[in-house]
Amino acid sequence: MTTIGLPVALGIIMFGLGLSLTVGDFARVAKQPKAVIVALLCQLVLLPAICFGLVLLFQLPPVLAVGMMMLAASPGGTTANLYSHLFRGDIALNISLTAVNSVIAVITLPIITNLAIAYFRPFDDQLGLQWSKALEVFAIVLLPVALGMLVRRFWPRFADGMDKPVRIASVIILIVVIAGAVASNWSLLVENFTRLALITVAFCVISLAVGYLVPRMLRVGRRQAIASSFEIGIHNATLAIVIAQTVLGSVELSLPAAVYGVLMFFIAFGFGFLIRGKGQEGADAAPERSASATAS
Repeated sequence: MTTIGLPVALGIIMFGLGLSLTVGDFARVAKQPKAVIVALLCQLVLLPAICFGLVLLFQLPPVLAVGMMMLAASPGGTTANLYSHLFRGDIALNISLTAVNSVIAVITLPIITNLAIAYFRPFDDQLGLQWSKALEVFAIVLLPVALGMLVRRFWPRFADGMDKPVRIASVIILIVVIAGAVASNWSLLVENFTRLALITVAFCVISLAVGYLVPRMLRVGRRQAIASSFEIGIHNATLAIVIAQTVLGSVELSLPAAVYGVLMFFIAFGFGFLIRGKGQEGADAAPERSASATAS
């Protein structure tokens, strides 16, 4: 499961993401620069700092602390897009953020992981993600996405037909992978669940809240704030699990992502109902329409 199943599962998930992306999704970032910049700053700067504070507050053992930091460095995934659609977020912004985050994560994830390993020193003989392993992260994250984008570019009808089935399959695979990680490491998980449950719940709630409240405080539109909330609050737990177990070869490193992956479905669902609100869409839509009319 670790050497073949996990990478293949993540590859299918990232390929499905690529099927929904075009070059225009990256170009669209220029059309909503404020929303994108605010979301990226929250994702890349604020959340790792918050996670680091939580790790110190909860006094996690070094190996679990690094696992939490890896989770914080992981980008959003296709599940974020599904939640955003369900709770009336800006799906186009979600797709653009996921696209940009997936590219940036190739650089930021190894950096944050290495900094965490250098600070917490969980292994005596582990120096961190070296260049060869960083290339593995690149292959795991970007190659399936690029392949999916090529399929969409040259066979758009096939990509459109496969988009929904692959999205559904991605969610099922995500659940199966997390369930498999939980089952195969049951004793370790039971031993650490109590200390990990509290911090992962706190991290998920704070991530969702930061993703929504910070853009709103900076006068970003409500639908964009909802998209930002799920993009920032729902991390790609599968990616963190795969890198921990296959690239770094540590089951314990993957435990925070496994616990988070189980709990975040319920937390994000409840948070979505909390921020969905009623009667505010029109109030926010009007300024957005007038702004777009002025721009045109």
